[in-house]
Order: sequence, then structure tokens, then C-alpha cells
Amino acid sequence: VMVWLRRTTHYLFIVVVAVNSTLLTINAGDYIFYTDWMWTSFVVFSISQSTMLAVGAIYYMLFTGVPGTATYYATIMTIYTWVAKGAWFALGYPYDFIAVPIWIPSAMLLDLTYWATRRNKHAAIIIGGTLIGLSLPLFNMVNLLLIRDPLEVAFKYPRPTLPAYMTPIEPQVGKFYNSPVALGAGAGAVLTVPIAALGAKLNTWTYRWMAA
Repeated sequence: VMVWLRRTTHYLFIVVVAVNSTLLTINAGDYIFYTDWMWTSFVVFSISQSTMLAVGAIYYMLFTGVPGTATYYATIMTIYTWVAKGAWFALGYPYDFIAVPIWIPSAMLLDLTYWATRRNKHAAIIIGGTLIGLSLPLFNMVNLLLIRDPLEVAFKYPRPTLPAYMTPIEPQVGKFYNSPVALGAGAGAVLTVPIAALGAKLNTWTYRWMAA
């Protein structure tokens, strides 16, 4: 009974991590491009999304040992975020009010790395983590280019809980640097690897807990 309870609790934990990841996403990305720090917001958003995806996806993938589970994890996050997007839409806000981050292709690269290296954990951490950090800002920028101007949406449909300091103002594009994708990808590639290693280490702790 205890073994069943631990395994059930663990799988529930995976779902809880995915839900919390989604909530963090909505909070981190909600104001993206809505201030004069629009490029800075994108870089911070890219790093937070890359590291958050890596720690959960590699944890889940290494626990099952099956390539493909990282993509499954990213799909859970995407579905929850689309539910939140639908909730905002039902309240009368426009379809583009929340931009759903593009996690799935990056998670697929992690799965592909794990599969191509014959389930090598260290390759998944180093190569897979790097690929997540490099690819996610690119996919997200392409996604943002395909939706309605976020700044226009921010002016016409301000958040009900929008704090005063987040009031949309005219953006200062290129004030500090001109390539948020490159900066986000560079920083993400460096930071995602140790965070992926943390996800792998969490797996070790989980196994010890289950065996106790």
C-alpha cells in the first residue's frame, strides 16, 4: 500500500508541477511587451520559461526513462495555459490577450537528444538543456509575430489587476540592445543546463524517498 501511495503521490506531484509552471508562465509572460522595457521583458521571460521547462521536463523524462515524456509534460503545460486563455476570452477579452508560450518544440528537442544518445542522462542535461535554452526564445518570438500587436491590446484591454507601475507606455525599442532573441537564447542556453541538472538531481531524491 505504501509503495502504491508513494507512486500515486509522485504522479500527482508531476501534475502539480505542470499546473504551477503554467501559473508562473501566466504571471511571468502576462505583461510581456506591455511596457517601455519590452525587450528586457522578453529576455527575462525567455530565461524563466527555458529554465522552468527544463527542470520539469527532464525530471519527468528521467523518472519514466522514456523519450517522449518531456513533450508530454510540455503538452500538459500548454493545455492548462490554453484553458486560462479560454477563461479570459470567455470574460470578453480578445483572443490574443494571453500569448501561450511555445514549449512543445523545445521539449521535443530534449526528447530527441535523450533518444539519440541512447538515454544518456548527462547528454540530456548538457545537450538537451542547451537546445531548450537556444530554441525557446526563437519559437516564442515567431509566435508573438503572428498575433495582434500586444502593446495595442494592452492599451485597449488593460488587466483588471494591473498595478500602476505596469501601466502601458510607449516602448523604447533598442535602448540597450537590439536582439532580444539572441540575448535570451544566449543567456538561456547557459542557465538552462544547470537547472536541467537540478531536475535530474530531484529525480535521485525522489527515488530515495520512494524507497524509504
